Amino acid sequence: MTAVDLPAGPRVLIAESDPWVRETLSELILGVRDDVVLEMCNDGKQAVEFLKKHVPDLIIAARELPVVDGLSLLRGVRGLRRQPPVSFILISNRNDTASVREVVPLAPTAYLTKPLDTEKLRQRLESLLLACPVPGAAPALTPGQTLSKYLEKRRDTADGAPLFVDVATALKLSQGTSGVDAALLEQELRSDPHITAVLIAAANTAAKHLVKPIQTLAAALALLGAAQSAGIVAGLAKKRMSILTNNALQVQASQFWEMSQRTAEYARVLAGMLDVDPERCFCAGLLLSLGDLAVLGCLQEWLLAGGKLDDQQIEKALEQYSAAYGSALRVRWRLPLELRELTSSVYQYNTGVYTREVLVMNLAGHMARLGDEDTVTTLLKTKPARLLKLTVADLQRLRKKLTGVTDPSLLAPTVALVVEPGPEVEEDEGPDLLDGAPEVDVVPEQNEQDPAATS
Repeated sequence: MTAVDLPAGPRVLIAESDPWVRETLSELILGVRDDVVLEMCNDGKQAVEFLKKHVPDLIIAARELPVVDGLSLLRGVRGLRRQPPVSFILISNRNDTASVREVVPLAPTAYLTKPLDTEKLRQRLESLLLACPVPGAAPALTPGQTLSKYLEKRRDTADGAPLFVDVATALKLSQGTSGVDAALLEQELRSDPHITAVLIAAANTAAKHLVKPIQTLAAALALLGAAQSAGIVAGLAKKRMSILTNNALQVQASQFWEMSQRTAEYARVLAGMLDVDPERCFCAGLLLSLGDLAVLGCLQEWLLAGGKLDDQQIEKALEQYSAAYGSALRVRWRLPLELRELTSSVYQYNTGVYTREVLVMNLAGHMARLGDEDTVTTLLKTKPARLLKLTVADLQRLRKKLTGVTDPSLLAPTVALVVEPGPEVEEDEGPDLLDGAPEVDVVPEQNEQDPAATS
C-alpha cells in the first residue's frame, strides 16, 4: 500500500470519562472544522501521558476526571508557560462560586457546566478553531501512514458509520402538531443500525440509576425524549462518514444494511411466535453489521484524506477489522451486555443453557443467510430449530412472509405416476390422473427425499 505524506490538521484532546459526552464533543468539533485530529482520553492519567509527547491546539477536559482531575490537568498545562497559552476548556458539574473562583487564576479559555449548552459551545469552538477552508475536508494523514496503520489507529477512536436513513427527511416526517413526535421518529429511524446503537448508548449513559438497561430504540426515545433524540441524530448526519460517496463502498454498505435488516426482521417475527421480546431481538439483529459499517466509514475518510483504495483492499479491510471495530464500538459506547450477547449469538453462542432469545437470534441468522436457491429444510437439523420445535412448514411460511420467496422445496417437481394395466373400472370410481396429478401436495415427509433438501 502506498504511504501518503500529508501534513496533519489541528489537534484537539478530549479528556472525559463519560463516553456520551465524548461523542457529543467530537461531533461538535468535527462540525466546526473537518480536518481536526481528535485524541480521546478516558481519565487524567491517559491525558498526562499524551501531553508528555504532544501539545495539542485545544484541550477540552472534565474537572471530575478519574485518577488525575481536570483542574490538576489545567494547572500542569499552565505550568508549561507556553506563549500563546494552550486553549483549555474545562467542563464541570460544579457551578458554585467557590469552585469557579478556584479555577479563575489558571485562566481557562472557558469554564462550562453540565448539562452543556451545545450551541454556546459550538460558537466558542468556532472562535477557536475557525471554519474549515475546504468544505468536506477530511483529517490529513500523517507522514508515512499506510492503510493498515490508519485502520489500526482508528479502531480505538472510530465513533461513527454511514447512515441508512436520510436524517433530514426522517426529522421532517416526524414533526407532529407540537414538535417532534416520538412515535413517528421511531418509525423513521428504526431501520438504521448506527442511529439505533447511538441512541441506546445515549439513553443508558443518561440513566445510570436504572436497574434494567435500555435495550430497544423505543425505550431509548422514551427516556431521552423526542427533542433530544432528534438533536443527537441531526449531529450524526453532520459527520463526514454519514454519507458514502465512493461507489464501491456504497455497494458494500447496501449489502450490510440489507443483511442486518433481514436478520432483525426474522428475529422479530420468530420472537413473536415464541413469546420472547420481539423488539429487543429486532435491535440485536440490527446491530449485526455495526463493525462492517464503521470500517467502511473509515475507508471513506482514508480516501478523502488522499489515500488510495481498490476492491481487494476493501475486502481485506472488512475481513480483518470488522469484528474488532464492532466489538470496540459496543464496548466504548457501553451498550448493554445482554444486547451485545444477543447480537453475537447470530453467528455463535456459548455452550450450556440456551435461552429462547439466543436460539431465536441464531436461527434468524441462518434464515437471513439463505440464498434464493437454498431450502429451509436444511435448517431442521440445527440446534435452534430442534430446541424451539419448529417444523419445516413454520420456516417455509416465515420465509414467504418476510421475503416473498417460495421455498425451493415447495417447487420440487412431482414424481410421475406410472399406471400398470389392470382390470377395467368405471370412470366415476376415481379422478382422471391428468386432473389429479396437479392436485398432489408436497408434504414435509416428501421433502426429506427431495435431492434439493439434502444438498
